[in-house]
Amino acid sequence: MAAVPLVDSHCHLHMLDAGPDHPETYLDRARERGIGHFLTVSVDIDSAPDLLALTDAYPQITTSVGVHPCGRELREVAPEELAAMADHPRVLAIGETGLDAQCADADDRDWQIQRFRRQVRAAHLAGKPLIIHSRGAPADTARILEEERADLVGGIIHCFTDDMAAAERYLDLGFHISLSGILTFRQAAALREVAAGLPRSCLLVETDCPYLAPVPHRGKQNQPAWVREVAECLAQVRGESLEQVAAYTTENFYRLFPQAPAPDPDAVL
Repeated sequence: MAAVPLVDSHCHLHMLDAGPDHPETYLDRARERGIGHFLTVSVDIDSAPDLLALTDAYPQITTSVGVHPCGRELREVAPEELAAMADHPRVLAIGETGLDAQCADADDRDWQIQRFRRQVRAAHLAGKPLIIHSRGAPADTARILEEERADLVGGIIHCFTDDMAAAERYLDLGFHISLSGILTFRQAAALREVAAGLPRSCLLVETDCPYLAPVPHRGKQNQPAWVREVAECLAQVRGESLEQVAAYTTENFYRLFPQAPAPDPDAVL
């Protein structure tokens, strides 16, 4: 039986610079490397039409609706409006949302916290999981998720880079841990140690493209095909095969998002 294709659980396809061939060039490369589905994630409300157009054109693409924690100038949206936008079969989640202590405009954290809380409430209204961005603020992120009862909707901690204590707090809330190209970085030994100890049932892989290209592609624009490098690194640190990692990370994705279309049948790992 053929190995299960990988899923890129967090990418930004609309941000890729591919010229007139976008996004076919990147999707073809990914298919050839065994990647069968792509969750392209919203960072602002105004891009929602472009993201939905991608899902209409390509059955292997799904999306989210939400407002990134960086960018105080981004248009805010009430929970009810955001939940209404999420009432679309190809919108799988609310986000990305969360907290980022390293944003240029994060000195006054209150606006960021209120944006975060509104989107958790939207997830409750929509009945859909959350995609969480947390940088430099694991304790506050987990506290707000706890206070807002995010355990009732679950979701993904994307691009996880924190310690095991933070991971366990998220796991207690029923969230999945998604690992990006950072896992492959030379200075990420502590993260690899955490990844080696996490249960299979919580793990996902992602690119966050066009950002965070993995080794050996550092310095280049990241692309969905390179989620395979993340999966290969995860397999190495856990003493597993690539096929095993693909099987359980893809199973985890479809358990969290059962309405997602089946992977591209032409993607062969």
